[in-house]
Amino acid sequence: MHAQPSSGDAGARRDAAVLGLIAAADLALHVALAGRYGYWIDELYFIACGEHLDWGYVDHPPLIAVVAALSRALFGDSLRGIRLASAVTGAALVFLTGWIARALGGKRTAQVTAALAVAIAPIYAGFAAVLTMNAYEPLFWMGCAYLVIRIAQGAAPQLWVVVGVLAGIGVLNKHSMVFFAVALLAGLLLSPQRRLVWNRWAAFGALTAVFVALPHLGWQEAHGWPTIELLANARRYQHQPVTPLEFVLGQIQIVHPVTLPLWVAGAVFLLTDRRAARVRFLGWTFVIAFVAFMAMQAKTYYLAPIYPIVFAAGAIVVEDLARRRRWVAWTTIALLLIGGAITAPYVLPILPVPALPTYMQMLGMKEVRAETRRMGNVPQIFADMLGWEELVAEVARVYAGLLPEDRARAIIWGSFYGPAAAVDYFGPRYGLPKAISGHQNYYLWGPGNGDGRLIIAVDFAETDLTPWCDRVELVGQVNCEFCMPDRRLQQIYLCRGLKVPLRDFWPQTKCWTCDRPPFTRATAR
Repeated sequence: MHAQPSSGDAGARRDAAVLGLIAAADLALHVALAGRYGYWIDELYFIACGEHLDWGYVDHPPLIAVVAALSRALFGDSLRGIRLASAVTGAALVFLTGWIARALGGKRTAQVTAALAVAIAPIYAGFAAVLTMNAYEPLFWMGCAYLVIRIAQGAAPQLWVVVGVLAGIGVLNKHSMVFFAVALLAGLLLSPQRRLVWNRWAAFGALTAVFVALPHLGWQEAHGWPTIELLANARRYQHQPVTPLEFVLGQIQIVHPVTLPLWVAGAVFLLTDRRAARVRFLGWTFVIAFVAFMAMQAKTYYLAPIYPIVFAAGAIVVEDLARRRRWVAWTTIALLLIGGAITAPYVLPILPVPALPTYMQMLGMKEVRAETRRMGNVPQIFADMLGWEELVAEVARVYAGLLPEDRARAIIWGSFYGPAAAVDYFGPRYGLPKAISGHQNYYLWGPGNGDGRLIIAVDFAETDLTPWCDRVELVGQVNCEFCMPDRRLQQIYLCRGLKVPLRDFWPQTKCWTCDRPPFTRATAR
C-alpha cells in the first residue's frame, strides 16, 4: 500500500475537489428529476411511520421514519424535499467511493473511475431517487469499511468506537447491517489483519454498536420479534427461489454490465495483489458476503451496498493499465458515462410514463425477480408511483356522497399499507379521516375508535367482504394503465354492518407480508 499524505495537503484538497464536483453533479441530477411521476408506495408508508415515531416497526427499524418526519418538518410535502436526504446520501456515496480508492493507493484516474462507477450503477441511482432506507445502507457499510481500512493502515485503534457508532446507526437503518458486520469480521479473521480484532478498542466498538441499537432490540422484544415473523412470512408467501446463475446475472444487472470487468478486477486485486496486503480482509469480506447472499437465495439488491469496495479496487487496476496505455482510462470513463446514460431512464424519472414500455423493450433488460408478484411493462419502482392521488380522490368522492350521519362514523380501510398510506397522506386535503389497515405496522396502530357499522373498503375484492358484512356495495373504482398489474383496477366498496365487533375482528386482519389477510383466506376456504 502507498503511504497516504495528510488530509490537509494540496493533493488531498485537489482530489477532494474533483470528487466533490462529480458528487455535486450526481446530486444536481437527482434534485432536478425528483419532482417527476409521483410518490412511491414505500415513501407514503414511511411518511405514515413518521407520524407514529417509535423505536421500531414491523418491517423496518426506526431511522427511515425519523428521516421522513424531519424532511417534512424542514421542507414540507414536496417530492424534492422528501427525497433530498436520499439524493445527498447518494452523492456522498459517490464521493466516499472515490476516497476509498484514494485510501487504497489510487491516484486521480482511479478515484474518478470509482466515483463514476457508483454514479452510473442503476441500483445506486435508483436508491438515491426515492425516500428509502436502501439509499443510506451503502453509506453505512462503506463508512465502516473506510474506517477499518484506516485502522489497518496504522490509524488510531480508537476509531473502532466510531465504527461501532456507524454500525449501530446502520442497524437502526436496516437490519442487513448485521450481515455486513459479520462478513467484515470473518474477512478480518481469515486475513493477516486478524490482529486488529484482538484489542480492547475493537471490543469497545462492538459494545458501542450494540448499545446504539439496543432501544430497537428492546422494541422488537416487547412486540414479540415481529420482524422475524415477517421474514418467515415473506419466505412462505412471496419468496421465489433464485438460482446461483440468476443471482450472478442479477448482480451484473443492478450495478450495470459495463462495470463487470471493474468489480471482478477489484476482487482479484484485493485477494492477490501485494499492494493490497494490508487490506486483504476487504477481498474476503466481498467473497463471503457474495457467497452467503447467493446461498440464501436473497434478493439481488441485498448485496448492492458492498460493491463500492471492489469498484475502488478495480479502478486501481484501470489506472495501472492506463499508465502504459492512456486510452484505457478515457475509454473506461466513456463506457461508464455512455452505459449510465443508456440505463438512466430505467431508474430515474426521465421519460414520459407512456414512453417507458417502448424503452423497456428497446433496452431488453428483464429484472431477476425473487418475488412472486407479477411484473408490468414499466419498472416496478415507477409503476408503484402512479395512481395514488387518483385513488384517494375517488375515495373522497365516495366519502362526500355519504349522508352526514354516515360520514361521522365511516371508517376507511386499506387492503394493505399502500392505499392506507395514500389516504393518510393525500386525505387531509379532501377532508378524509385517517385510514386503518391490518398490513405491516398499520396493524399495530389499531382500528381506531370506529364501530365497523360503515366501512369504505379500498382495494378489496367483493368476495373478501361479503362473509363479514351485512351488505356490500361497489361504489367506485380507479383504472391505472401503467401501474403494477395487481393495481391496474382498484375497487372501492361500502361494507355496511360488520358482523363481528371491530375490536374482536381486528386480530383476524393481521397481515405481516402474507399472501392475503387472514380473514380473506378464511372466506376463501
